[in-house]
Amino acid sequence: HPHSRPRHSGARTMLPLLLLLLATAHGLDKLPTLEAPVLASSSLGGQTTASTFVLEQPRCVFKNVQEDTVIWLVVADPRAVPNFTNSVEPGGPGREFQQFLNSSLAYMTLNTTILNYPCPKNPGDITVLRVGSETGCATDKARPTCNGPLPGPGPYQVKFLALNGSKPVAQTAWSKPITLRTAQPSGSIPVPGSGHSAGMIALTSILSILFAILLAGLVAMLIWGSDASSGSSTFSKPEAVTVRRYNTHHVYDQPAARL
Repeated sequence: HPHSRPRHSGARTMLPLLLLLLATAHGLDKLPTLEAPVLASSSLGGQTTASTFVLEQPRCVFKNVQEDTVIWLVVADPRAVPNFTNSVEPGGPGREFQQFLNSSLAYMTLNTTILNYPCPKNPGDITVLRVGSETGCATDKARPTCNGPLPGPGPYQVKFLALNGSKPVAQTAWSKPITLRTAQPSGSIPVPGSGHSAGMIALTSILSILFAILLAGLVAMLIWGSDASSGSSTFSKPEAVTVRRYNTHHVYDQPAARL
């Protein structure tokens, strides 16, 4: 046909290149996925609070990584999980703790080398991580990887990410959603003397009546005892003691006998 145009040869070469780039970018997150983090045993106490939760350390999880590999904990809002990318730098834009749940739906914290997660653990060791325990850096923008208190009850999801330099080399699966405790409103805390149950009110009434009866009995016994004492006692009028007056004989000095 005289009006038809031949296809541009560059279009044929660009399409495979774009597909290759997309596959490479998509492959950045295709890492070995290991066992998901779990909450620490409830027997330790304080498994979750209003702003923290406790995880088991990833012991015996990252077995095939180099000794200088750094393990990071990723804390995320569940909305960020489906499209989360491991290529964002820890503490970089979109990963700051201070912006969590504002401009950032995930942050990275608690970084340490794999050497601090030896396998197996020593018997008797408490191998846990408390997430949200640092208060001093919560508003310090110079520490975007702060392990600061969580801003609300959640839920949250977490995973561990292994970085060799800036390159992701392994990761765990995302944990199940973790919901923190909700602080009890002050208005719902019972005040002494109010909000008692019907049984408590009845018991208090019975005790009050019994106390009144006992008190009345004690008063009656005191009055009866006083009356009985005054009726049985006899009082005799003391006899008047009279002293008879005697006129004493006055002894007069006799004048000396005259010779």
